[in-house]
Amino acid sequence: MVKEEYGLIGKTLGHSFSAKYFNEKFEREGLSAHYDLYPLSDIDLLPALIKDHPLLKGLNVTIPYKVEVLKYLDELSEEAKGIGAVNVIKISRDSLSGQTILKGYNSDAYGFSESMKEVLKNVGTFEMPINGQKPLALVLGTGGASKAVVWSMRNLGFETQLVGRNHRDDCLEYSELTPEIIYKAGVIVNCTPLGTSPDVDKAAPFPYEYLHEGQVCFDLVYNPAETLFMKICKAHGCIVSNGLEMLRLQAVGAWRIWNDSTITD
Repeated sequence: MVKEEYGLIGKTLGHSFSAKYFNEKFEREGLSAHYDLYPLSDIDLLPALIKDHPLLKGLNVTIPYKVEVLKYLDELSEEAKGIGAVNVIKISRDSLSGQTILKGYNSDAYGFSESMKEVLKNVGTFEMPINGQKPLALVLGTGGASKAVVWSMRNLGFETQLVGRNHRDDCLEYSELTPEIIYKAGVIVNCTPLGTSPDVDKAAPFPYEYLHEGQVCFDLVYNPAETLFMKICKAHGCIVSNGLEMLRLQAVGAWRIWNDSTITD
């Protein structure tokens, strides 16, 4: 029986959870399918990959191509349009015309939102610094993942502030973070890859000394399970969480997209 193919594209994929997750799922459910890793040194190699793998039904997209991949997509879901980044591609082929259609989706938002809801449920509501003002979420990093996080946090009722290495109209530099800004933040989310194994001794250059007890610090990195970012934040009394459950949920969301099915584990 011919196997359907799925996979992950990105630049460095040695740390990926996806192949193990999906191949175990296929075996458990008796599906004739296989999931592979497709490291690409440049996003411009994507058309050749699609052409060389005619059985590909879907791809996940990771760092650093969640935004760059947009130029090769024929369609975008409404959510992906709103976020401006894609981590799931559904591949449709017309056997009569030979046309291949690539449609982009974003399941990072679903995975992150559901994970964050669980964390916030255990924390309760944040005290507003000013009556009627939305709680603040600081989002560290400016890549494709941060776009999904900003979109999700706003939908959860938060004001958001991007933080990165370079100042721009919508982004503060780390050096511009004052004690007052950090005090106002109920949530800090690390969307950078810093701290990912094997570089476990790295963390975003955030002024951690201004953190205080009760703040939620969420790291999208899941390998290792406790990153340096999480260790530092925990030492300041913060509530910490990693990105493993988010990753599982976004994979569930990807499977639903590829197969037009309901979300299942």
